[in-house]
Amino acid sequence: MTTDIKKKGNGLLLLAVLGGMFLAMLDQTIVGTALPKITSELGGTDLYTWVVTSYLLTSTVTVPLYGRLSDQYGRKRLLLIGVVVFVIGSALCGLSQDMTQLIAFRGLQGLGAGALMPLSMALVIELFPPDKSARVQGALGGVMALSFVAGPFLGGLFTDYASWRWAFYVNVPLGIILTAIIVMRLPFRKGTGGGRPDYLGIAVFAVAICALLVGLTNKGIGDNTWTTLTVAGPIIGSLVLLAAFVLIERRVADPIMPMHLFANRSYTLVNVVSFFTAFCMFAGVVFLPRYFQEALGVSATSSGLRIYPLTLAMVAGSVIMGALMSRTGLFKPFLLGAPVLLIAGTLLCVNLSLDTAPLALAGWMALIGLGMGPMLSGLTVAIQQSVPPQFIGTATANLTFFRQIGGSVALAIAGTAYGSVVTTEAPLHGLQAAHASAAATVIPWLGVAGALIAFLALTGLPGGRLTRAVPVEQKLEALV
Repeated sequence: MTTDIKKKGNGLLLLAVLGGMFLAMLDQTIVGTALPKITSELGGTDLYTWVVTSYLLTSTVTVPLYGRLSDQYGRKRLLLIGVVVFVIGSALCGLSQDMTQLIAFRGLQGLGAGALMPLSMALVIELFPPDKSARVQGALGGVMALSFVAGPFLGGLFTDYASWRWAFYVNVPLGIILTAIIVMRLPFRKGTGGGRPDYLGIAVFAVAICALLVGLTNKGIGDNTWTTLTVAGPIIGSLVLLAAFVLIERRVADPIMPMHLFANRSYTLVNVVSFFTAFCMFAGVVFLPRYFQEALGVSATSSGLRIYPLTLAMVAGSVIMGALMSRTGLFKPFLLGAPVLLIAGTLLCVNLSLDTAPLALAGWMALIGLGMGPMLSGLTVAIQQSVPPQFIGTATANLTFFRQIGGSVALAIAGTAYGSVVTTEAPLHGLQAAHASAAATVIPWLGVAGALIAFLALTGLPGGRLTRAVPVEQKLEALV
């Protein structure tokens, strides 16, 4: 049985692992391009932000829950639940007749999407030995970056030549194929088991994170400031609830987010790095397209194509990181080099203007991508190496969780700075020049700050060598 799986099933197993992540990431990137057309057809322009926020809320809240539950009850069943819910949500989004329906179904999509990324990454360490898992982690990072390449282009293609609804429908056949592969080829592992689920912890955590994201989202709407009630109220409430959540988790028998893991310096530092490198990622993938569209006046589809130097470099950086980790058995030295590239690439964007040479900008984007790529694969390996095997799902999910929260915080802070620069510069130099000036302010500030803090955290990371070495035959036997 083991030999047959090893010889014939590894390719399909890898496809299942990569496919889950690709579905989740493709949806995030493909929908953004189609949103202007969606709002013009369905109306409700004032609800534009909530099409994104509803998905972000449910997917962010469920990421740690799926991770912990998969440790206890097995990855296969939780991944299947996530894919099925995601596919149903995608089909319903495509059938939406108004913005309220779309927002609700995007929330349903997010409930499934929370399982796809963290469980895909956790499966790598279980199904592949260290000499292969590092390369597969590189491929995972590559798939994440590839979604940034394919998503905007496909979203524009569907919107321009078919219907925006296909931005959602495309997930259905892909999800059905992925479900079939998971059912037929993914081995079942029972998990560590556990007592009664931590219902109180789940409820408090869900409300706390929802309140935090609502507050951060409201910060980017209209003229809201940090002291506006709709911004400060939810954020303060979330902080109080998070403090209560920590107390709950320290007392229950089977916590959904085990607090003792944060006593591990490696585990805590890697999550800190994940939080702040999200600043660098969002600086590139959010504000550069805005520069292309608002300052240079190109279409959304063209904007997606122009950012290819960054996304392709992310693919290359992630794959190279995986290969280097496999060859040397080390990850810390290469992680330390990544923030240097991020600082260089984002700092050069201070020169952005209406006359910036495309070739020069392509070089700056390539530096950002080559710095971001290793973070996508290397941090996953680092955090999985820092915890016992029974907490791999939890650790991987929390890595994703802190990256998403970091991105939300970054957007709230940078959005304020961007709007302030546009407001100041537009009367003096025109709206397009103002957007170029805003990008030249926000991207370097956000990227350098995030990368510098990440670098300092990485210097304190102990170890840095792949230590977990379980033969693939033993791993597969343990999964049956």
